[in-house]
This record gives sequence, structure tokens and C-alpha cells, in this order.
Amino acid sequence: MKVDIQDILFWMDAIRNSEDRYRTLESFWKGQINSKIWLIEKLQEHIELDDNSIEICAGWNGVLASLLFNSNIPITTISSIDIDPECEEVANTINKRYHIDGKFQAITADMSKYYYGADIIINTSCEHLTQEQYEAWLDLVPADSLIVLQSNNFTDIEEHIRCAFDIDDFVRMSKINPIYKDTLSLPLYNRYMIIGKRSS
Repeated sequence: MKVDIQDILFWMDAIRNSEDRYRTLESFWKGQINSKIWLIEKLQEHIELDDNSIEICAGWNGVLASLLFNSNIPITTISSIDIDPECEEVANTINKRYHIDGKFQAITADMSKYYYGADIIINTSCEHLTQEQYEAWLDLVPADSLIVLQSNNFTDIEEHIRCAFDIDDFVRMSKINPIYKDTLSLPLYNRYMIIGKRSS
């Protein structure tokens, strides 16, 4: 994937202007970036529409959105939803060009209380949700939206409260009908991904 140099310059602005530079830099760790590139490559194979609106749950600092805009996926708008208000300014800076054009918006909200309406809904933070929170979130996802989920088996982090043992365990707890499922092996953990739609 090639990333526009102008976007990289805005990434640097976001890091430099961040109140917690180290926390912002965590968005660019190899495992984070490789997981996002994997997501984009596989999502491209399952796109159903010529123009797609996207909502990213727990979008953090907006790096996934920036990479999506640099992909071959036809995108109309991306909204990045995160409960942490400090992410909003960072995400809007990282996606500055698209924010100016009205194609990107960072929103401070609880993902399990937000009402969704996009063509594609992405949640790469399933391990941060209890099963009850996850199911409350899934109930708000439209039945016709394409859903992309990621989780992992990295239990060393206290915030990871709902890790999966393997991809089949992740499918079981996710309650969607997968059209794609696989595992990405990373140095410290395995990353699991499902693409599909809500079970009827």
C-alpha cells in the first residue's frame, strides 16, 4: 500500500501536537499497522458497493481511517467513533485532508450506545468489550451492513477483558455469519478477523 506523503505529514503533526506523544505513537506500532493493512486487503476482496460509507468503532487516533482513504476501496465518508475525547483532535489531524473535505469525522461516543447506519462497520477492539457490551453494540448494527471484526489472544494487557482462544472461538462469541475468517500471526499474539453480517 502506498500512502500519500501529505497524509504522512499530518501524521507527524498529530504526534508532535499530541498531549501524550507516546500514546499517539502506539497507533503506529508494527502490530497495529500490520493488522490494519491485513484488514484493508481482505475487505477489498468483499466490497459490495461502488461507494461505501464506513463507521469505525473504537477508532482511536484515526490511523485505520487514514489507511482506508489511501486504499483502493471506494469511500464516500468515514466516521471514527471513540469513547476517549482526547482521540477526537488527534484523529481529525491525522485525517486532516479528508476532514476539511467533509469526508472524515471523529466522534466522541460510547460505541455500544451509538446508532449506526453505514455500509461498512468496523470494530477492531472486540477484546476491550464484555460479551454484554458487545451484544448491545451488535444490536445497534443494521442487518444489511457489512461487518468487520478483529480480536486477539493477547491476555497480558489488563484492558483485554474478552480475548478469543482461536478463530473459531472468536466466531462463536461474535454471533455473525462469516464470509471470511482467518488468523494473522504476530510476534506477541495472534490477531483474528471476521468479515460478515449479523446472524438472523
